[in-house]
Amino acid sequence: MACVASQWRIIKRMLELSVPDGDIPLPKVTGEILQMVIEYSKKHVESSKSKDQGAHDDLKAWDAKFVNVDESTLFDLMMAANYLRFQSLLDLTFQKVADMKGQSVEDIPKILGIPKNLTRDEQEELRGKFASLFE
Repeated sequence: MACVASQWRIIKRMLELSVPDGDIPLPKVTGEILQMVIEYSKKHVESSKSKDQGAHDDLKAWDAKFVNVDESTLFDLMMAANYLRFQSLLDLTFQKVADMKGQSVEDIPKILGIPKNLTRDEQEELRGKFASLFE
């Protein structure tokens, strides 16, 4: 699990700072979304061990299926990836929204006005403010 969690920059930093008893609070990530993030991480760690092009293609297909979720879940994954500073998952969720809306990946954070380290209330406010992007 440490290998998986170390992909997330915020967790990696906390581990470097020796968080006592291994407890790492994640107030901006729900249990359901955390399970999805862990699943994504495990898949990518496993896939990184293979040099086979077929495995790489399988991972791309798996990623596409992984983000084929309802808009609310996609938004929560995006917010979790942002909070955890998990760049590959953040890129994947941005790409999915960009594909849905015909925008570039670089435009999505700007369009959504996503600052770093949002509180739950700020996430809800943004979700309401940009609901039309997820319709």
